[in-house]
Amino acid sequence: MPRPNSRPSTSRRETPFPYLTEDMEFPFPSPSSADSIGIVCSGGNLSPGLLLSAYRQGIFPWFSEDEPILWWSPDPRFALFTEELHVSATMRKTLRRRNYELALDRDFPAVIRACSSSPRPGQDGTWITEDMIEAYIELHRLGYAHSAEARQDGELVGGLYGVAVGSMFFGESMFSRADGASKAAFIALVWRLREEGFTLIDSQVYTEHLAGLGAREIPRIEYLSLLSDRLSAATRKGDWSTLFAEFPDSSEYRRVVLREPG
Repeated sequence: MPRPNSRPSTSRRETPFPYLTEDMEFPFPSPSSADSIGIVCSGGNLSPGLLLSAYRQGIFPWFSEDEPILWWSPDPRFALFTEELHVSATMRKTLRRRNYELALDRDFPAVIRACSSSPRPGQDGTWITEDMIEAYIELHRLGYAHSAEARQDGELVGGLYGVAVGSMFFGESMFSRADGASKAAFIALVWRLREEGFTLIDSQVYTEHLAGLGAREIPRIEYLSLLSDRLSAATRKGDWSTLFAEFPDSSEYRRVVLREPG
C-alpha cells in the first residue's frame, strides 16, 4: 500500500534483537499506545516470528531505508469486507475479455520486486527495502505470504502480495504495468478467498485505488475485534498454486466472467 513521505526522525542504533522462528511469539505494546500517526514502537527485526506476531496483534512494519524498523497500527484502519467488494462495469468488461492469465504464488519474488520498483504518486522512493523483500520471501517459503499475479503473453504485468493468518489476508502492496491488471488479480483473489471463508482483508491505510473496490475505514478497536475472531480459523499455509489449484475459478468468477447461470 502507498506510504507517506514524511516520517519521524529516529536513530538507526538498535539493541540486538533475537531472531524469532515462525512458532515463536512476541508481545508488542498495545496498539492503543500508538502515537497520533499510528506508530506503536520501533526496532527489532523482520524475522518470521516477529512479523507474524505483529500481524496477529494488528500491527505491521513500515519504514524507509534510512529509518529503523517502525511498527504501525493506525486509527482508523482501512479494510475490505469481502462481501462489499465493488466490481465496476469497466472491470467486469476487462475481466470478461480474459486478456490476463491469473495465477497464485507462481513467482512471489518477482511480484514483490515489481511492487518495490513501481513508482508511487507523491513518493520519491520505496518503503519495500531489500530487507523487507528478503523477509517476505522467507514468509512465502514458510507458506504464509502469497502473491496474486496477472500475466499477458507470458509477461508479469500486475499483481499483489500479502500475508494470510487464520481467515485474514493482510494486503501489502500492488503493482500494475497494464490497464486493470492488478485489479483483475485482486478481484479474482477476493472472490476465491470469500469462498474459502475469508471475510476481511486488511488494507492498512486509505488509498483511492482500493476505496474504488469497496474498502473503507473502520475504527481500530473494531478492526482488532474482527481480527481476533478471524485468527481462530485454521491458516491456509502452503503453496496457494497447489491449495487453490483451480484459481481463478470461483462461483463469482463463473457468474461474472464466464456468465454461467448462478
